[in-house]
Amino acid sequence: MTLLDEKRTPAGPVPPPEAPSRTAPWLRDLALGIRFAAGGGREGWVRTLLTAVGVGLGVALLLTAASVPHMLDERSARDQARSETKVSGSPDASAKKSDSTVLRLEASTDYHDRTITGFLMRADGRHPVVPPGIAAFPAPGEMVVSPALGELLDAPENALLKERLPYEVTGTISQAGLRSPGELWFYAGSGTLTGATGGHRIAGYGDPGPADPMPPMLIVLTIMVCVVLLAPVAIFIATAVRFGGDRRDRRLAALRLVGTDIRMTRRIAAGEALFGSVLGLLIGLALFLTGRRFVAHVEVWDASAFPSDLVPDARLGVLIALAVPLIAVLVTLGAMRSVVIEPLGVVRDSRSRKRRLWWRLLLPAAGLAVFGLTGKVEEYGPVNPYPVAGGAVLVLVGLALLLPWLVEACVKRLRGGPVPWQLATRRLQLSSGAASRAVSGVTVAVAGAVALQMLFAAMNDDFNKITGQDPSRAQFYAASEVVSGDAALHTIKEFRATKGVTQVIGTVEAYATKPGTYTDDAIQPTTSFTVGDCATLRELARITSCRDGDTFVVHPKDKGQADWVDETARKGGVLEFDSYGRDKPLHWTLPAGARTVGSRTDPLGEDRWGIMVTPGAIDARTLPGAQTVSQIRIDEHVPDAAEYVRNTAARIDPGMRVATLQSVERDRQYASVQTGLQVGATATLLLIAASMLVSQLEQLRERKRLLSVLVAFGTRRVTLGWSALWQTAVPVVIGLTVAVAGGLALGATLCWMVGKDVTGWWLFLPLAGAGASLILLVTLLSLPALWRMMRPEGLRTE
Repeated sequence: MTLLDEKRTPAGPVPPPEAPSRTAPWLRDLALGIRFAAGGGREGWVRTLLTAVGVGLGVALLLTAASVPHMLDERSARDQARSETKVSGSPDASAKKSDSTVLRLEASTDYHDRTITGFLMRADGRHPVVPPGIAAFPAPGEMVVSPALGELLDAPENALLKERLPYEVTGTISQAGLRSPGELWFYAGSGTLTGATGGHRIAGYGDPGPADPMPPMLIVLTIMVCVVLLAPVAIFIATAVRFGGDRRDRRLAALRLVGTDIRMTRRIAAGEALFGSVLGLLIGLALFLTGRRFVAHVEVWDASAFPSDLVPDARLGVLIALAVPLIAVLVTLGAMRSVVIEPLGVVRDSRSRKRRLWWRLLLPAAGLAVFGLTGKVEEYGPVNPYPVAGGAVLVLVGLALLLPWLVEACVKRLRGGPVPWQLATRRLQLSSGAASRAVSGVTVAVAGAVALQMLFAAMNDDFNKITGQDPSRAQFYAASEVVSGDAALHTIKEFRATKGVTQVIGTVEAYATKPGTYTDDAIQPTTSFTVGDCATLRELARITSCRDGDTFVVHPKDKGQADWVDETARKGGVLEFDSYGRDKPLHWTLPAGARTVGSRTDPLGEDRWGIMVTPGAIDARTLPGAQTVSQIRIDEHVPDAAEYVRNTAARIDPGMRVATLQSVERDRQYASVQTGLQVGATATLLLIAASMLVSQLEQLRERKRLLSVLVAFGTRRVTLGWSALWQTAVPVVIGLTVAVAGGLALGATLCWMVGKDVTGWWLFLPLAGAGASLILLVTLLSLPALWRMMRPEGLRTE
């Protein structure tokens, strides 16, 4: 055997050929689609940029929404860090005096429609604890303020506020001491603050106490807010990846001429969409990072945030990064199923493939069924968020899927009319899908907003309580526990002399008891003791005649309480006023001629009763433990009358409580959820307007040659402008009809879930008006582009 023979002899069995890879064609075709999107010339880049900008707007809003949990956690952490450390025992207990303790008095106030929170502080030693956000403890007469409050004080038109806070500004509170950049907060040093003047001693900052749990109904409301705000964003992203579909299909038809099959063509289209969506992710991230730098200067509905607070949750960020390209590929593949791409052209939406209605109704029906299976939400029971969110998503997405069928069914029956109307309806009959996609975001947003507004209206009574206060009799309530005796009478005179004040119901109030010896389990008879002039007492009791020196025993409406008053207020008997160990108790004899009268509800809504006397019957300056209370009515036609009242209160006692009387009191958690809805709805509405504009511009670009031909044949620009308006208006009107019907059904179901009756069936009117206003806005903004595309140059082709 020669060496040549050895080489010809096989060494062993020949291995079978390897099976073709299933992923290799996908990767090759996706890469080819990416090359077409990235290097497709000017037309390819315009389409890619339209898709990327549309996706980027949605991604920026999704990243902002993903940052909300971190923002809320940071705000809560800073709020707890500046709260005083609680002392074991009573919640109001003071710390023991030491070298680091601080006397503190809350001196918050309101200015116009904003709340200013602040504290007067006095150190007990040389090393006082310092609240977070400030470098050094303020000396007496000095003040450190938040940046927003500093700007407010520096403005010349805010001289009244400067008068109320007459301290020298020596520093600025940093981010560590503020919840938000727009917060109005200050710390001022005092050299006269004591425990007797209202000071409360604290030993440190940082309250570890848990926050109040959110009621189940508010949890349902919060879930719905998130769904309603984010569902239109997801639909808009799915719409954006289909921008420029006509040109893409014509390009893919040309590829069929060189040998690509149907599957390869679809994978190439998916690659183009993948590139546009990834570029959109980058644009969205750039928009988010750019906008985050300026977020501290933006305040919407009194809500703002620091740039460092807007950090997307890592898990949500990864989900967004993976979901957006996946949605782009799936939407593109789904859209290609309704298009037949042949080597010599494109057959779109043929007669044999009509839109089916039955499966479009399954999603909203399934959503309502999920709500039905979930059942009603218990008032104090746990809430499972997934069925609530899932049912709402199914209903809203189902409405978006129902819209294309409804638009097609409506526009195919439109005939005749003026030339602009015929141009618009004919265009809609040829390609109603693009018009339906453009307004699907409006449909979902309005439907969700209608449902939310119905839920808000149904839950309104639970979180907005009727206070019983009467703002027509008095607009302000002022009370101080450290202003008593002679100073109390002076306080009432000061309020009456304040500019803009028309009436003051001013009283000096204390508690009187029946003297005697009582066992430990016995209750000493006690009643309120009120000193005021005749005009004041007439506002508190049913007094027909009165002169200085008179005394009255005022009976409440409840007979049991009236008997208790009679047991304490014995005519001709002795009453005792406790000085709480600071001095001997004061004894005073109730005149035998005191008259008995009925009580009257005061402007605060309280039924006042007990013993009421005029200043001539007792020297109010001698009453131990008394406080001054003023209910003030102003002339609302006097500019800044409310600020003059607050300035007077701050001058008399910086810690005096001044409250505005209001007939309805709103729950703070409820108000915060409503503020979140308003902020989110504003952002979503702006996104929808931008999406409709981008879609309109994309459709105009697709019809550039057709518009030039129409102008060349003598069609007036006004005619084409009206045609663009009708082409936008018809799908929006149909979409709003679907939104109102679906929103009412969803809202009624949600009201049933929380066990409330529907109280607002007509709340959709302003929301429908807001959606309709987008028609005019988008049309006006697209007119300049429309005029440019009607030039003769549009007839050129290559």
